[in-house]
Parts: sequence; structure tokens; C-alpha cells
Amino acid sequence: MNRDMFLELRNISKRFHGVQALSRVDFALQAGEVHCIVGENGSGKSTLIKIISGVYTPEAGGEIFIDGALQHDMTPGRSTHLGIQVIYQDLSLFPNLRVAENIAIRHHLEPGRLMVKQKKIMETALYAMAKINVSLDPERLVEKLSVADRQLVAICRAIAAEARLVIMDEPTSSLTRQEVDALFAVVKDLQEKKITIVFVSHRLNEVMEIAERVTVLRDGVKVGTYDAKEMDDRKLSYLMTGQDISYSTVKPEFNLDRIVLEAQGLSKKGNYRDISFRLRAGEILGVTGLLGSGRTELALSLFGMNPPEAGRILVDGKAVNLTTNRQAIAEGISYVSEDRLTLGLVMKQSVGNNIVLTVLQRLLNRLNLIENKKREVFIRERIGDLHIKVSSPDVPVNTLSGGNQQRVVLAKWIATRPKVLILDAPTVGVDVAAKAGIYDIVKRLAAEGVGILLISDEVPEVLSNCHRILLMRKGRVVGEYLAAEISEKELGQKINEA
Repeated sequence: MNRDMFLELRNISKRFHGVQALSRVDFALQAGEVHCIVGENGSGKSTLIKIISGVYTPEAGGEIFIDGALQHDMTPGRSTHLGIQVIYQDLSLFPNLRVAENIAIRHHLEPGRLMVKQKKIMETALYAMAKINVSLDPERLVEKLSVADRQLVAICRAIAAEARLVIMDEPTSSLTRQEVDALFAVVKDLQEKKITIVFVSHRLNEVMEIAERVTVLRDGVKVGTYDAKEMDDRKLSYLMTGQDISYSTVKPEFNLDRIVLEAQGLSKKGNYRDISFRLRAGEILGVTGLLGSGRTELALSLFGMNPPEAGRILVDGKAVNLTTNRQAIAEGISYVSEDRLTLGLVMKQSVGNNIVLTVLQRLLNRLNLIENKKREVFIRERIGDLHIKVSSPDVPVNTLSGGNQQRVVLAKWIATRPKVLILDAPTVGVDVAAKAGIYDIVKRLAAEGVGILLISDEVPEVLSNCHRILLMRKGRVVGEYLAAEISEKELGQKINEA
């Protein structure tokens, strides 16, 4: 299909404080195509997006063309005027405003506008929704919407702003499979209207499902642009990392005799019902299912933060009554939340402070003061053990990549010497090489006798890293499978059954 060229970048470079974020990158987008940008954290994806949207200015010699015309002094206002809209992962919506107001926000902010005309806002919102066949209540507050519906509000806002290019940053990271399918249908509808779509994603299977072309970045350099039909997970992973990353299933070499965690008939109204399973020392037990299946609610119950209304929890064969996370930690249970940014880490605190949060009592001297030498040695050992890439343990944890942040979370909980480690979506927002490193850590812990409960909706993740897999649907366990005896396609089909 012959298409006009909408955007072209030539010889784009960008350096920050001595770090080369992008080096002589050429990049082009055809009008109406769906194009994905992939790469590890730190590969330059975000920098490239911010240059396209006018947030950053490329270094001398870099050129930006829109519709064949060279653009000088690109700014966010200029890029918006040219039809470029970026939907970031946090969506940047106003939760206390209605759907209609969020969609028509551009009309609120026009220079010289003193009065807000509600009729005009409603007309703008309804027009944008109708254009891509989206049906939302325009009067509803955005804070009352699901993540999937908030995505649609952000897309409609871009349509209302007369977008010609919509860039979506990790748009599917918090969506169920059905919601992903619905989003992809909207993307196809946008494409039919000659709107260009750029996806930035770590989910390589989804990249190949939706994209026509894929551009790979590595260490700020463009590796190449490829036809998505010619790619698979392994090829893309190799292009992104330069390494051949394999995903073979784990061998069942755990302690059959020692059951470190057992659930007997756990139930909580509105959360889950009649959940029973056993987790052995050294076993990695996967829990999968669509978002909303009750997985996280179950995990929080096992960690004392969402006590069940019926049933029993046993640790090492002893019944325990877990009503707080402190009790769970005391019993040897640790929990890595799916939301590391708000629940897993204190983002403005240092790497070192985050690592020792769970074990401060062990670092006290006879005067009940933290012994600095012991603290420093402890932090240095954890950073070394988990290969956390950081220039100093004193830097804020929010300066690290997603993969290194997750290693800090793991370090914090591994420091408690758990019998059971619950991992809830441990690789969300983490690039392919960092994922492989986290999987290696999980397998090493299992080999040391820790019972692992791995919760994930990514089929390759549970198949490659778990011995057994529990499938949850609508709050119940509806299937149990040995990872070595079920294919990726079969498990995917079972997860998506109604």
C-alpha cells in the first residue's frame, strides 16, 4: 500500500549530562500506519517521543519534517498544532472532572476564552466519541472509570484535538485481554481514518499483533525498522538486546514433603471463593487469569492485608490468623506488589533506604540505633547479589530503570529471608533483558527452598517460570496445569474462555 509520508526524522542526536540518549537516529512514519517502537529501558524510546512532541530539541544537524516541510523550533504547542498527540502511561487525565470535560480540555485552555460553554464541551466530546465508535457516559467522573475506559477518554481527547498522529506509551500494561482486543479495534478504526498510531510497548506479542512496522532501538542507536510479519519474540528480543534469550520451562526439583503454604477453602465475598492449594518449598506456583479474576485480592489475603471471611491459611503446617502485613512478615511471607511505584518503593528515598526498610531491627546496636557500618555492608551485599545497576546506593530510587527498581523491591523482601515470596505481576513495565534477569533471581530463590507464588496474566511468563499453574476466573480456581504439559496457545485459550 502506497502512503504519503507524514513524519520524518533525520540524524537525530540527544545528549544529557554526558550520556548519549540518541545517536544519529533516522525515523519515518507513513500516514495511517500502525508503527511500534521497541527497546530496552534506556534505549532512547522516551527521548525519541519527546523530540517528536517538541519537549526536547535535537542537537545541531538533526531535522524534523512534517508533510515534507522542515520544522524549525519544534515546541509542544507547535507539535500539537501539527496534529501530534502523546498518550503517556499515566494518561494525564483529570479524575475529578467529567468525561466530556476531559475530552474537550483543549477548548477550556484556548487563549482568550473567559467562559466555559457546557453545550460546546458536550458537543465536542460526543463528536470525538462518535468518530471512533466509543460509547461512554459523558457526565461520569473519570475517577469512576476503569483503566480501559480511561484509555478511551485519552484517545477521544486526542481526536478532539484533531490528532493526525497518536503516540501511545505502554497502552496495554493494565488491561485485560478483552480490553486489549477492544483497544486494538479502536486503533484499527483510527487507522481507517488515516490517523497514524505509534505504540511503545514491552509486550512483544502484542507488538507483532497490532503493528505493521517495528523500529528497534538499542543504547540510543536505531538497530533497524522491520516488517512486523517477519518478526517473532525471539528475533525481536535478540535485536533489542544482542542476546539470544531463551524461555525454557523449569524442571520440577522442589521438596515434595515440605508444604510451606497451604490455603484451605479461602473465601471473601466479592473477591474470591473456595480457594484451596498447596505450595511446596522450592516450588514456583503460577496463578493466572484475566485482570479482575481475584488474583491480587487473594495475594493480599495471604499477606494479611485483606483477611478472608472463611477458610484457613497454614504456614509450614501451622494455621495462622493473618490480619496485618506485619503478622505475615513474621510468619515468613513476603509480597512484591504489582504497583511498585506507589506500594513497592518510596520513590524519593535512596536505593539503600528502600533496601533496608524491611529489616531495620536487624541493623540496630545495643543502644537501639542503626549501626551505619552494618547497614552499609548489608546494602552493598544486596546490590551485589541482585546485580542492581546503580552508581551509588545514595541515589534516589526513582532515577533507576524499571528493571532496576524491581530488583530493589526484590532485594527489600528477600532481605526478610522469606519462606514464601508472593510476586504480583513482577515484570510489568520491565524490558525483555531485565525480565530475564528477574526470572533468574526467582529461579535461584526457588532453588534455595523459597516457595514462590507468581501471579501474572502473561502466558509466556507463567509457562517459562512455573512448575504448576492455577487458573482463576471470577474469583474461583477453575483449572490446574503442569507447565510442561500445556502449550502457550492452549493456556491462552483457557484464560480467555468466558
